[in-house]
Amino acid sequence: MTQLETLPRPEAVIFDFDGVIADTERLHFDLFGKALEPEGISFTWEEYVAHYMGCNDRDAFRKAFLRNGRELEDGRLSRMIHAKSRLFQDAVRQGVSSYPGAIETIRSLNASRIPLAICSGALRADIDPILSAFGIACCFTAVVSADSVRKGKPDPEGYILAFRELTRSRGSKVASAGACLAVEDTPDGVTAARRAGLAVLAVANNYSAEALARADHVVGSLEELRIEGIGPA
Repeated sequence: MTQLETLPRPEAVIFDFDGVIADTERLHFDLFGKALEPEGISFTWEEYVAHYMGCNDRDAFRKAFLRNGRELEDGRLSRMIHAKSRLFQDAVRQGVSSYPGAIETIRSLNASRIPLAICSGALRADIDPILSAFGIACCFTAVVSADSVRKGKPDPEGYILAFRELTRSRGSKVASAGACLAVEDTPDGVTAARRAGLAVLAVANNYSAEALARADHVVGSLEELRIEGIGPA
């Protein structure tokens, strides 16, 4: 029988996207490989998990070049980001899966009038089509993407911005960062959310529970999550 993790009702919930809502990390790995192939740079899945997962595209490409002792000028970086995004959007048209419990959790929180936001290292153009396909775009008050920030996770900039957007739009309903919950799946994401002063729930979709131990709570799947006073949507 599944062990359920019951959490107190938060003022708001901020979700990471890839790895928490959309099961797209393998797709990102494949497309990074395609984008880097002309540059003679490659890495294994294990290397991707260890060094690149959780990074936005900008930081991941820079890190790949740096780890290979090469510089990456801004113009080439921009072209590679756009090329990978086009490949990603083409792939998304074939369909993308959500993680177990993710859509149900989002819908039940939204039905209970808990403000929701996204804080992701993905591009907004990569996020929007998937939210629409899942039928949950209307659930989110704010979407903070790689386009919105100068620094990616583990820097807290994205989470600070998402929290500010929630307080601006929801006023006194979202008053304390510590009373809000971030849902993450990577160590860098957990660090970013904690630095922003948020409580953190980590989902062990791609990393072990031990790797995510700095989170306040860790579950194996969002199917194991229950929020006090909230039932199915």
